[in-house]
Amino acid sequence: MFERIAILAPGLLGASVALAAKARGQARTVSVWARRPETRLQIGGLNWCDSVSDRPADAVKGAELVVVCAPVESIVPLVRECAPGLSPGAIVTDVGSVKSLICRQGRGAVPEGVTFIGSHPMAGSEKTGHEHATENLFDNRACFVTATPDTPPETVDTLARFWHGLGARVATATPEEHDEIVANVSHLPHALAAMLCVHLSERPAKWKALAGNGLRDTTRIASGSPDLWREIFSQNREEVLRALNGVDHQLQLLRSALANGDDWAVRDLLARGKAHRDSLTF
Repeated sequence: MFERIAILAPGLLGASVALAAKARGQARTVSVWARRPETRLQIGGLNWCDSVSDRPADAVKGAELVVVCAPVESIVPLVRECAPGLSPGAIVTDVGSVKSLICRQGRGAVPEGVTFIGSHPMAGSEKTGHEHATENLFDNRACFVTATPDTPPETVDTLARFWHGLGARVATATPEEHDEIVANVSHLPHALAAMLCVHLSERPAKWKALAGNGLRDTTRIASGSPDLWREIFSQNREEVLRALNGVDHQLQLLRSALANGDDWAVRDLLARGKAHRDSLTF
């Protein structure tokens, strides 16, 4: 689909984009930039990487698509850093978990003739680093493409077809719609898993050896990077607060039902939870 794409800051997501794009015919060549020299040296010897550059602006030269895979607070500065090397007609996207601020600033960071469109593949792992990348990471995973009203429709379609070609289920939304959705379906679950682990950390240490699969499955995502998630919560602060208020309300209903001995109300809440869980598509 593309003769050349560039991946900036290739960790788990970026390296998986490169792997999938080469394996599935979405890119003929892949150029890469990584901030750390040792990472550039490692990646240079991998079969999904055709060239490695010491500077972002060099890595993006001639690329029709640039995918910025840095942490959310570094995305826009990295777009500005690579801007001098961008070719007219290029598409610049990112994989950040927050979109409103990034999309507003990203559009102003690219030169005339270059289009910035936000992306967010809902894929990943508590593991990080290019060594954990896989070409199947995006298979049947939702991926947002967050266009604004003035984004050329044909450019949106091109980017959507790229993600679809990597195996993703593509959904389009405004940056603001995206941030509301992911605050509830992604950021809130991480906050709850992390706070459950904080709560358990204050209980007797011997309890850790007595937990079963329920705790394992519920808390897996709490192993994510605290620095990464601090950035995400900070950039999506208002929507995360609204989501926390929503779950606080449901917890209060459960608390009241238990305190009042209203077992039918408890069952109703549990049944509503089960019904929704059973309807989810992953």
